[in-house]
Amino acid sequence: MRQAAHAGERDLIFLDESGFAPTMPTGYTWSRIGQRAVVPKEDTRNRRVNVLGAKVFGTEPDLVWERTNGKIDAGALLAFVLARLAGLGGGAEVLDLAADVMPVWERHRPCTVVLDNASTHTAKVFKGRRRQLAKIGVELFYLPPYSPELNDIELVWRQAKYTNYPQRTQTSTDAIGQAVDEVLTCQRDRIRASVRPWTQTA
Repeated sequence: MRQAAHAGERDLIFLDESGFAPTMPTGYTWSRIGQRAVVPKEDTRNRRVNVLGAKVFGTEPDLVWERTNGKIDAGALLAFVLARLAGLGGGAEVLDLAADVMPVWERHRPCTVVLDNASTHTAKVFKGRRRQLAKIGVELFYLPPYSPELNDIELVWRQAKYTNYPQRTQTSTDAIGQAVDEVLTCQRDRIRASVRPWTQTA
């Protein structure tokens, strides 16, 4: 799949969700000798920001995400894949029309979406549309159980939370959302820039 993505035959897209809390885990910190470092802790009740993200691997690498203060269910996942990855807005009803009534519509370049076996990903609302998604150029590829290391977007989440996150504590969901957008924008810019050596030598 990676060879096909490098050749421009299709895009390889790694998809997953991640959550950001008012107080993020602190792996390490610095303090003066003899002084104990203290990291403020905020109340987490109803203040979590959930992010649905997709890392695009191919001739046009990219990072696409959408955040919400609510739960990401199978319906939201399907809408994200259709609108943000396939370029087909309108939800499941439009998918029915595009795949079954007007099968000539398809993504500008076919893609393979790599995802794990989380309940949201395997729910009938989403996985039950697998055949229709394939008709519009979106193939679903499920990873083996317990293999997060095979999903490239896990590195994006790890860097976002432990390396690039601006500060460990945020006092509101708006502040969390802004911090998430800032760190993912930086990662997106790096991912997009990674294509330059390939295009310059082509």
